[in-house]
Amino acid sequence: MDEIEPRLRGLMLAGLAGEAAPYRRLLDELSGLLRAYYGRRCPPGVDAEDLVQETLIAVHTRRATYDARQPFTAWAYAIARYKLIDALRRGRFHLRAPSEEADALFTPPGAAGSAEAAMAARDLDRVLGELPQRTAELIRETKIEGLSTREAAARHGMTETAVKVAIHRGLKSLGGKYAPEPGALAEGGSDVEGD
Repeated sequence: MDEIEPRLRGLMLAGLAGEAAPYRRLLDELSGLLRAYYGRRCPPGVDAEDLVQETLIAVHTRRATYDARQPFTAWAYAIARYKLIDALRRGRFHLRAPSEEADALFTPPGAAGSAEAAMAARDLDRVLGELPQRTAELIRETKIEGLSTREAAARHGMTETAVKVAIHRGLKSLGGKYAPEPGALAEGGSDVEGD
């Protein structure tokens, strides 16, 4: 992982600067890493290739939210993990995503890697810290820890509807702060296919 972070981060920064070729290389390399990551974790009934595509789209559409002062691998891992958790929920699997470190996405199967999950957790804490405490707790419990809305409602003494509304409003608020402005992607000068 030591050599992966600087390489991928460099490709991401070049892509953010409008360089199409390095950005394509980043997406190509990520697609291979994602296939291996999801291939090891997806139960039958969850299409790993769909998750790869969803994650690449999320990386592309949310690339303006990447903070260049932070590790790229932690940012990309957070997106990949959330996509896996969402897929498990959509499939109504009574599973939780495995507990693992951020470098799990960037470590070949069977290879040992160092843990940098604290970086992603710190970034997540910073972002969720912008929300009211209960809303942040509800988002963390349902979107990250895998609780159902029913479980979160019981934990907080709320109705399921109130939990859903609070989560929706919180995510909408964060999306308004961190989503690229309309037209910003087109102005970036990127000529990546699919822009």
